[in-house]
Amino acid sequence: MTTIKDIAEKAGVAKSTVSRYLNNGYISEEKRKKIDQIIAETGYRPNTLARSLKAQDSKLLGVIIPRLNSPSANDVLKGIDRTARQNGYQLLITNSDQSEARELENIQTLVKQKVAGMIIFAREMTPQLKEVLPTIPMPVILIGQRLAGVHAIVHQDYQAGEEMANYALTNGHRDFLFVGVSEKDEAVGSLRKQGFVDTVEKVAGTTVSYVETSFSRRETYQKALVFLPSRQATYVACATDNIAIAVLKAAHELGQKVPEDFSLNGFGGYDSTDYVYPTITTAAFPYTQLGVDAVHALQQIIQGKTVPEIIELPNHLVIKQSTARLGE
Repeated sequence: MTTIKDIAEKAGVAKSTVSRYLNNGYISEEKRKKIDQIIAETGYRPNTLARSLKAQDSKLLGVIIPRLNSPSANDVLKGIDRTARQNGYQLLITNSDQSEARELENIQTLVKQKVAGMIIFAREMTPQLKEVLPTIPMPVILIGQRLAGVHAIVHQDYQAGEEMANYALTNGHRDFLFVGVSEKDEAVGSLRKQGFVDTVEKVAGTTVSYVETSFSRRETYQKALVFLPSRQATYVACATDNIAIAVLKAAHELGQKVPEDFSLNGFGGYDSTDYVYPTITTAAFPYTQLGVDAVHALQQIIQGKTVPEIIELPNHLVIKQSTARLGE
């Protein structure tokens, strides 16, 4: 039976060179062609089980992020990077740039690189992604989204919406506007909004209207210049802190005052909410801790230990200057 040693001797290269070839590592084109020829001549077939076991010990973790300008993703990456290094892992980080095609390409790339495991910030749970995730041949941790049969670490988004709505209601508000993103994003677009709306609608005499935007501050700002002049709501809830900042900027330019004319909140707990005026009430999520927990969970799965399929991280309300009791 032909071995890696036999291939190396026939090709006149070191065993490590053949190993890099088999694991898609870098070797010169000349050596690659030579090894191609020897493998074709000998009919060599690698031991896929042994290579799989080796991949599990590669100490390389693949990470897929949705975009480069996401404050929350950057904070999660801080936790991932610190914890990975502490545990002897290196990171291979890829960016999907909000593209489903790129997201799937990135998964394929990381599989080819034989990373020990993947941490995926899913843009949304598309049919294609739902089909691909269960077939990935190494452990996977989803960040922020859920899929049955796949490990995930998520925020308590629904509960955050509930808590924010209860706070607004106790301050006398009854007319609400929720500025959110597409419900294709289950966590930010659906759960946060639903928690807020379900809580508000339990109280008689309340009204809720909606505006859908994107994660882009520029787009939200431009839309806010249109919807704020006809606003009836005394309380505007925004699905993210960046959306809230964009609405605040538009309000300033329109001569509307926060919180005198309407109260405003975001979700996320970004530092940027402290560097605008008024500072913005928010629900703070433990993004860095999420990254820490993701690496720990992935390492346990790689080692064959049992890990809960869904890990939920709590959040807490941070009251700042942008919200006030109605009429004050």
